[in-house]
Amino acid sequence: METWFFENQTGNFGIKIRVESILFHEHSDYQEIAVYDTLEFGKVLVLDKAVMFSDKNEFVYHEMLGLVPLFSHKKPERILIIGGGDGGVVRECFKNPFVKHIDLVEIDKKVIDVSKKFFPEIACKLDDERVRILAEDGIEFIKRVDSGGREEEKYDVILIDSTDPVGPAEGLFRRDFYEAAAGALKADGIFAAQTESPFFNKNLIKDIGKIIREIYEKSSLYLASIPVYPSGLWSFTAGSKKYDTKVINESYNNFNFTGLESDLKYYSREIHRTSFILPNFIKEILK
Repeated sequence: METWFFENQTGNFGIKIRVESILFHEHSDYQEIAVYDTLEFGKVLVLDKAVMFSDKNEFVYHEMLGLVPLFSHKKPERILIIGGGDGGVVRECFKNPFVKHIDLVEIDKKVIDVSKKFFPEIACKLDDERVRILAEDGIEFIKRVDSGGREEEKYDVILIDSTDPVGPAEGLFRRDFYEAAAGALKADGIFAAQTESPFFNKNLIKDIGKIIREIYEKSSLYLASIPVYPSGLWSFTAGSKKYDTKVINESYNNFNFTGLESDLKYYSREIHRTSFILPNFIKEILK
C-alpha cells in the first residue's frame, strides 16, 4: 500500500509526495511536527502540514536567505535569526568571514531537537560556541532589543526564517514587527525575510514591499527556485539602512569566492546579482 503526503496550498492546488516511512510525528506546544522519508526528496520536515525543506534541495533556501544579505554588508559580525530552528541559515551565515556571533530565536524548541536528530547535516552549527539559542517568541525579543536602546545589543543583520503567515508566525508579517526589527538593527544594518510565492501570495508581497520601502532607505526583492515550495518560485524581501543588497560589498574584493563556491550548491557571485532581476509581473506587484 502506497503512502502519500499531501500539502493543500491554496484550496485548489497542492503538492503530493510519496512517503517511504514516517520517521517522526508529534504535536508540540505550538504546532504539528513531522519528518517523512520520501522517495523523491529524501527526508522532509513538515510543520502544520506544510513542507519546510527537504534533504535534496534545502540548500537553495538556506543559502539565499543567509548569504545574500550578509555579503551585501560591509562587516556583518552580529546576526539575529528569528525562526530557523533547523539551523540551516545558521550554517550558511558562518560561511561569511566576518560573522562572530549569532542569536537564534526559535519559539518552538522541539523543532531544534527534531532537526538535530533527523537533520544533523543541516543543524551542524547549532552547538557552535558562537551561537546563542533562545527558545522564546521572536516578536517579543525584537521589541525588547528595539526599546532597550543599547547599541551593543543591536545587530548588523536580522534574518526572518519563518513558516507561512499563519499560526505562530503570523505576527512576523506585520508592520509593527518590521518597525521593531529596524530599531533592533545598527545604523548600517540589513533586514531580510522570506516572503512567499509571487504566484500565490501577491498581496502579501505587495504589502510587505510597501512597508519595507517606507522603513528603509534601500529595499529590494530577490528570487530563488525551490521545487518543494508552492509554484517553485520563492521570494525574499530585503531592507537596508545603507547598503545596496543587489551587489556584493566591496569589502569582499579580496575574498576567496572560488574557495567558498566549492562549498555551495546554489549561491554564487553571479546568482547574487541575477536573483534581483525580476519578471515584469513581479515588478507590477511591487508598484
